[in-house]
Amino acid sequence: MLNKPPKTYQEQLEILKSRGMGVKDEGKALHILAHHNYYRLSAYRFPLAEKSNPDQYLPGVTFEDLWALYCFDRGLRKLVSEACKRVEISVRARWAYVLGHGYGPQAYENPANFRLYPPHDKLLSVLDEELNRSDEVFVTHYQRKYSMTRPPIWAACEVMSFGLLSRFYTNIRRDKDKKRIAETYQLSVDGLKSLLEHTVYLRNLCAHHSRLWNRRFTVTVALPTSRPITLIPNFHPDQDRRLYNSLVLLIHMINIIEPDSHWPLRLLRHIERLDPHLTPSMGFPADWQSRPLWQKILNEKGNP
Repeated sequence: MLNKPPKTYQEQLEILKSRGMGVKDEGKALHILAHHNYYRLSAYRFPLAEKSNPDQYLPGVTFEDLWALYCFDRGLRKLVSEACKRVEISVRARWAYVLGHGYGPQAYENPANFRLYPPHDKLLSVLDEELNRSDEVFVTHYQRKYSMTRPPIWAACEVMSFGLLSRFYTNIRRDKDKKRIAETYQLSVDGLKSLLEHTVYLRNLCAHHSRLWNRRFTVTVALPTSRPITLIPNFHPDQDRRLYNSLVLLIHMINIIEPDSHWPLRLLRHIERLDPHLTPSMGFPADWQSRPLWQKILNEKGNP
């Protein structure tokens, strides 16, 4: 049993000060500690602390620096979550369109349209659970008016979780169907599969308010190696477990899904708020701002 008594907010602040952290406004710091778990905030201390001793802060570091890094990550999560949702909605629409037009309104129910693994009936069982939990009016509309156990594919896709959608895409039997969906985003079949799995992972991190900015990913994304050719120079393959490459791919997806979106520019401006010495912790290459993708954002959307 852990023999470590809980600390009051004042005691927590004193611990930080004893480790070399300056505090400009104690009242504000105590308020932040009261509404944000000390343990949550402590995960942001590492870039502000001695490498040999993460419990000793670098000279000049203040509580306000810690809070600013936390707020940067919170804003980053909001941006990434927004992009992941747009990707989800778009892929839902393309998946339903391709299969619906190819095999009819109930295409997703037919096991002949899907591979054996993961078992198709298992995917349908998960979908049934999601349909039963749904409070969407159209679910009961199809059940009552048409006596349908499950709605047509263009309605069912709107109830699917992102994770289930990713598995339904992966499980499509015919490569030509997967290819039609993937080509919408100028990606290969395997490239879209990997991106969907990774985007589900990113969205879950954001949904659970997990630290994102310098996280070392356990679910990585396969980087395109041949197409789209204009995207390749923007990647940083040596940092395949950091966020940078994910952001490049999300920008690519948003530019296809919603070409007039200012999301890429908002992302760029947000990154610019971070101390440049910290961007390598996100996997950013030293010359990221001069790479074609970021230059294009500035040239097309950064000028009034």
